[in-house]
Parts: sequence; structure tokens; C-alpha cells
Amino acid sequence: MNLDLDLSDRTVLLLGAAHASRRALRRYSHAGAAVRTASTPEEARRALARPVDLVVSVTDGNPAWGPVLAELREHHLVVSEPAAAPGGQIILVGGGPGVEELMTLAARRALAEADVVLYDRLAPHEDLDELTHGAELIDVGKRPGRHAVPQQDIEAMLLDHARAGKTVVRLKGGDPFVFGRGREEVGAGAAAGIPVTVVPGVTSAVSVPTAAGIPVTHREVSRSFTVISGHAPLTDAELTHLAGLGGTIVVLMGVGTLQQTVAGLHRVGMDPTTPLAVVERGYRVDQVTTYSTIADAVSTGVLTRCSSPAVVVVGDVVRLGRDAPAHIADSVEPAGVGPA
Repeated sequence: MNLDLDLSDRTVLLLGAAHASRRALRRYSHAGAAVRTASTPEEARRALARPVDLVVSVTDGNPAWGPVLAELREHHLVVSEPAAAPGGQIILVGGGPGVEELMTLAARRALAEADVVLYDRLAPHEDLDELTHGAELIDVGKRPGRHAVPQQDIEAMLLDHARAGKTVVRLKGGDPFVFGRGREEVGAGAAAGIPVTVVPGVTSAVSVPTAAGIPVTHREVSRSFTVISGHAPLTDAELTHLAGLGGTIVVLMGVGTLQQTVAGLHRVGMDPTTPLAVVERGYRVDQVTTYSTIADAVSTGVLTRCSSPAVVVVGDVVRLGRDAPAHIADSVEPAGVGPA
């Protein structure tokens, strides 16, 4: 049911066993209703001694509800709600590049089913209370140089909530399997015998360059792209291999090592005129793109002003975004462009 309705000061009678109706209870309470519950037909008949505005039936497998519902439909509006998933489960959700409009439909459905959400700072989290209809929200976001909650503690929380019979969503920025430690969390759930589902997300490796009008591939310009993590400095061997690949290089989590990466590519022989762009805060109202070249970035220090979160793009495709910035979409319109 779409709970964009205003149910303030309305009384809802919720029918169904507690384990099956827990999600509906949270949703209707969050929508502003005064919710009364009845887990058996006998409780339902007693509850109807007082007036109700809406009856919500959650299928819990008890055939005794049939006659009661038939009676109720003669005098009340009765709607059906799906039962909460039996037992605990973990859903890893990729939230995309950080704006709600770029979450997938599957991601939104998972959030609507959640009892608990553990979310990262780069995931779209401003409206989570509404998207989850009042689920418990826990900020476990990692920040540059600091992990708010250690990974092993995050996994322990996922397991504890799932063991309590809850649907737990782990909401990440981008895609859970792109530098997101998602496979570690899948492994933790599997080892504990808890079912884990993965909902892919729109990776920032492609979407954030797009926000600046930069395609990671383009006919007769680049037919490949390589995505690397800049979390730790690259070795000279890695830099030499990277410079020799050709195509487009996309660096995620690379602001902290950006100077070393660019200087290293210059040192191992990458063409100094190769353009690069740093797209900061992709799709946010304060998005900004800084353009440079390998040589200029090393000599002028222009990149020292860049800050996380940002995606770095190196390659000839950068010129396409600089020379003809694209309009992406009204609801996620890219913002300003930095120095050329």
C-alpha cells in the first residue's frame, strides 16, 4: 500500500500474528495512525467494540481469519498487506552515487521492507526515515582517515539484528561489490547461516563522470576503461602497467593519494598532455569539476584544492566533457565547472 496518505488521528486495526505484521505495524504507525493490533480472530472481534477507520489484514497462514474478514468487509474498508519475511535476512543494497533519484527500484523495495538499516555516508540517507517508513537507522559511515564503526563491528551488528528475526539492509554508496567490502558481508552472513541478498547499485565509477558530461568510453577516443582504488598509493610497477593500458583511467577513493598518483603517472612516462578531471560531490548541488593535465597538475598543484568525495578521470575522454558539458537530468542536474 502507498502510505503517502495522511493517517494522522485515524485508527487502524491491524490483523495478523505479530511476527507477520511487524512491518505493517511500523508502516502505519509511521504514517500517523493510531494502530490497534489483533493477532487472533477473537482479539479482532473484541477490538471492534471501539470504532476504527481502516482494517488492515496481514496474511499469516491462519485460515480462521476467513470468516472474520468476510464480516468486516460488510461494514469496514479492509486492505491487505504482505507478511513480513519469516526469519532474519540481510540485504546488501547499492545506493548509487548518493542521490535518491538514482537508486534502483529494487533498492527502494528493499528499504521499504527493512526493519533496520545500516548506512554509509556516501549512500543517499537524507530521507531514509520516509523511504523505510520508520525503520531503525544506524550510521556506520566511513569518513576519510576514520572509520566510524570498524568493519567487524558492522558485520556483528548485521548478524545480531538478523538473528533477532529482522530484515536488515546494509545501504552502501555506489555498488556493494565495487570497493564496497560487500563480499565480506555476504561471507559473514553465509558463515552464520543467514540468507543474504545483493541489490546492485549504479557505480560512481561511471555515473559521476557522467554527471560532468564525461563518457568513460567513446568511439575513436577510448574503447576501454580501468577502475582503480586510490585508497593506498600505487607502486611504480602498478603505475607503469596502468600508464601502458591506454583507454580511460577512473580512480575512486583517490583524493588522499591524488598527488602521488598523478606524479607517478608522469614519472613512469604517461604523455604529460593527457587531460584529467576531478569531479567532486557528483550530482550534489555543490558539484564541481576541476580540469587539468598530467603535467600541469604536477607543476601547479591545482589538485591540492580538491576534496573527498571525488572521482578522478584520466584520459582523452575528459576533453569531451570539458568542451561540451552535458545536461544530465532535471532532478539531478550537475552543478558548476572548475578551472580549465
